[in-house]
Amino acid sequence: EIRLDAYESSKIFKERTKAFHDKRIIPKVFKAGDHVLLYNSRLKLFPGKLKSRWSGPFVVKEALPYGAVTLFNKEGGDFTVNGQR
Repeated sequence: EIRLDAYESSKIFKERTKAFHDKRIIPKVFKAGDHVLLYNSRLKLFPGKLKSRWSGPFVVKEALPYGAVTLFNKEGGDFTVNGQR
């Protein structure tokens, strides 16, 4: 009995947390030709005080499904990254 109550309470809490999180998320929509910066997540592990965590600018060449984006760099060519970066 107590276990079922705890399970239901946990389920309700998870649903509320998800609803709160989903309400605050802002979807990022990229179009071909947009200029973007790329976040370097490796600097979180070994931060340099004055090192910039952003690299770029890059040009969006193509927006792929599920948030993936193909970026174009004049020096390095094309590469695909997740749109959240």
